[in-house]
Amino acid sequence: MDKYIFELKMKVRDYECDLQGIVNNANYQHYIEHTRHEFLCSTGISFAELHRQGTDPVVARLNMAFKTPLTSRDEFVSKLYVRKEGIKYVFYQDIFRLPDMKPVLKSSVETVCLIHGKLSESELLNQILSPYLNQ
Repeated sequence: MDKYIFELKMKVRDYECDLQGIVNNANYQHYIEHTRHEFLCSTGISFAELHRQGTDPVVARLNMAFKTPLTSRDEFVSKLYVRKEGIKYVFYQDIFRLPDMKPVLKSSVETVCLIHGKLSESELLNQILSPYLNQ
């Protein structure tokens, strides 16, 4: 069984590469953040809507392990699954180069919620994400 619950295909843009001709390390964080945002949109709500309702999911910890560099015009797929650990949601996100599916990045992103500015459990986010949680 595939553990991933969401995937997003993307393509490297020239300006994301450094002088070595590979994607600059900071851009991988953009790729995985964009994947989380698109995942949330696929559930029917956006980060902007959550914010309007007083709920702000924020990154508390980020771990990225780089496996194979991407280069200009490479196509890749960003995949994720999520687990709940206490008040944290932990997004496990991996990037694979296409078409050979060579691992590019393995990451975990711990997020917590601020409800009207205070660290708290989000019943709204719990409800939205409960069907997608991997145990």
